[in-house]
Amino acid sequence: MKPIAQLFLLLILSACGTPPNDEATATASGPDTLASPAASTSLAPAPAPSENDTLAQPELANPDAPKVPSVVYLTGKFDPSKHPDFVKVAAKYTDGDPYVLHQATYASFEQMHAAALADGVKLVMVSATRNFERQKQIWEAKWNGQRLLEGKEKANEVYPDPADRARAILRYSSMPGTSRHHWGTDIDLNDLENSYFAEGEGKKVYDWLTANAATYGFCQPYTPKGAARPNGYEEEKWHWSYLPVATQLTDFAIANLKDADISGFAGAEAAPQIGVLENYVLGINGACKE
Repeated sequence: MKPIAQLFLLLILSACGTPPNDEATATASGPDTLASPAASTSLAPAPAPSENDTLAQPELANPDAPKVPSVVYLTGKFDPSKHPDFVKVAAKYTDGDPYVLHQATYASFEQMHAAALADGVKLVMVSATRNFERQKQIWEAKWNGQRLLEGKEKANEVYPDPADRARAILRYSSMPGTSRHHWGTDIDLNDLENSYFAEGEGKKVYDWLTANAATYGFCQPYTPKGAARPNGYEEEKWHWSYLPVATQLTDFAIANLKDADISGFAGAEAAPQIGVLENYVLGINGACKE
C-alpha cells in the first residue's frame, strides 16, 4: 500500500501549485491597478464664452477697442492708433503729419480724393482723429492762457468767469469728450481759415466739396450760424464728417450722453452751465443729422 499512498500525495501537491505566467500577468492588471497616462481619459475642451461673459465683450476686455457706439468711443477715451477699426492715412493724402482714421472713413475719403483729383482739385488732410488726451492738451493750453485765443488774447485774463471762458474757447475748439474728431469720422482739409476758401484755389476746393462730398458720405457739420443753426461752433469750411459712422454716434449722444458726463479736464464745471451737449455736440448742420 505504500506506493499507492505516495502516488496519492503527489496528485494533491500538483493541484496546489502556482498559476501559469499569462494568468499571473492578467491578475496583476486587475481593476485596482493605475492606468498608464496614454490610457487616461482626455480633458473635454473648455466651453466657449457666453454672450454675457465679460471677457466676450471687446469693449470691456480691451480698453483700446471700444465699440461703435459706446460712451468710451464717443468721448474719445481710447488710443485710436491701437484700435483695430482705425488705419493709418497714407502720406500722399496729408500735409506731412501722421494721421489715423476709422477704416470706413478712410476708404470713402480715398474714393473722394481720386474723384476730386480727376476734376483738377487736390484735397489735403491737415487734421484728423484726436482722442480725449490730445484734445485736453489743446483745451487746457487755451484755458490756462498758455495758448492765445485766435492768436489774440489769453482766455484766463479776459474771461475770469468759467462759462464765459468756455464759450470763448468753444468758438473753434471743442471740450475734451465732445469733439467729433474723437470718432475717426471727421477731417480738416487744405486750410484752417475760412478766408482761404473765399477765393482762388481754396474756393475751387470748397465749391467742389459742397457739390460732391455728399456722394461719398461727407457733410460739413459747421455751416454759417443763423436761424437754421443758431448755436455751436463758428463756421468751418474745412471740416467734413463721414456720416455713415458719425450719425450713429450723434444718435447715441442724444440718447445717452449728459452734460455731467463731460469731465476730467480744467474747466469741465462749465459744461452743464453752457449746455455743451445741446448747443455744441448737437449744434450742427441739420443735413449732417440725417
